[in-house]
Amino acid sequence: MKVIICGAGQVGYSIAQYLAKQNNDITVIDWSAELIQKIREQLDVQALVGYASDPDLLDQANAQDADMLIAVTNSDEVNMVACQVAETLFQVPIKIARIRNRSYLKPTWADLFGVKKMPIDHIISPEQEIARAIYRRLEVPGVFELVPFADNKVRVVGLRLEENCPVVNTPMTQLSELFPDLHITVMAIVRNHKMFIPKGEDHMCVGDSIYFAAEQAHVKRSMTVFGHEEKEARRIVIIGGGNIGLFLAEMLEKESPHLTVKLIETNQKRADYIASQLKKTVVIHGDGLEADILKEANIAKTETVVSVTNDDEVNILSSLLAKQLGALRAVTLINKPIYGPLITSLGVDVYLDPKETTVSTILQHIRKGKIKNLHSVRYGEAEIMEVEVLETSPLFGRAFKDMNLPEGIIAGAVVRGGEVIMPRGETVLENHDRVIFLTFSNVIKKAEKLFAVRLDFF
Repeated sequence: MKVIICGAGQVGYSIAQYLAKQNNDITVIDWSAELIQKIREQLDVQALVGYASDPDLLDQANAQDADMLIAVTNSDEVNMVACQVAETLFQVPIKIARIRNRSYLKPTWADLFGVKKMPIDHIISPEQEIARAIYRRLEVPGVFELVPFADNKVRVVGLRLEENCPVVNTPMTQLSELFPDLHITVMAIVRNHKMFIPKGEDHMCVGDSIYFAAEQAHVKRSMTVFGHEEKEARRIVIIGGGNIGLFLAEMLEKESPHLTVKLIETNQKRADYIASQLKKTVVIHGDGLEADILKEANIAKTETVVSVTNDDEVNILSSLLAKQLGALRAVTLINKPIYGPLITSLGVDVYLDPKETTVSTILQHIRKGKIKNLHSVRYGEAEIMEVEVLETSPLFGRAFKDMNLPEGIIAGAVVRGGEVIMPRGETVLENHDRVIFLTFSNVIKKAEKLFAVRLDFF
């Protein structure tokens, strides 16, 4: 696949890095010679200096042969114009744009985008996606990952096993015997920084991180089975009033009006604006790194603090300070992956990387086959996919025991109509079944062939 990526910042670099590993033909465009030089030195892609909306530059990038254009520069307007030029002059089939300005995202102006209007096929808003991801983690305390699939009938959960986990050292084959009515499948284990798909004789250890698929109604009971009985937060403090903080506060007001939410913002003008946009949230003007401000927010009585400023160090330190002052849990936004393993050992409970969330959103539109949903885990080490089975799919009418799935692919759940089925060897896939798979990156191409639908179907 030939893909043009407009923007060589953190998101653009991450997308280029991931797609290049899959042997795609990638061209990156950015006005910053410094960023383009970094791309040239570190990635096996073509890189051009200039403005992504420049027709001459898109022509130089062979846009007429491109399958997709992904515009993720820091300017919404450049992203939109790049998509317009790609459509009008080069007929690029798929155009994706990152839009950050809240005004463009309002339902009131939804008619701006469309086939005969601004030709953008898919809009991504990293700030909204991150806010949703944080909300899901607040909804089920104790998880570091929670992704809904099949219209939220199935959730894939990531959590760490502590010493109080009652099923450590239990072989996988015994889990279903011990809990026959619990609809879960352990899809992957991370041990000593290495991820693997467990076999029947494997067992879980204290300190492992695991990913499991569960029927939505069984998630809370599953948490208890794995030793997590944290109570849902009633009081939340958000540090940082940027787009992420504001989106999250709005979501909490709408979806969880019973919660008490406070938001701390350092900039007075921004704090005033946020206060005008929110109805119930208490907005405090101050620095989240100052103990007096945290005490004013009653941090000692707060179950969860969420640090989402645009500075990793501020997020980490404010989270640690809040926990020292009495907050029970901390959710922290970081942009530098190197901080991840460090801050969890220091006491931060959950961290999120916006790049990984954005890459997951974009990959949904890149993968071949009838893939309905997709989420990247551990910086692209694996992908969790929701695949629709059709009559012309290689999977149709076959039992899992007869599929000979390649090493590195595991099925976590099957959704048939409104029913969730935990896959067993004798489970036969039917037309329109939705299957949740975990697939390691080194077998993505094999997975795409498995999930593909023959063209004669259409």
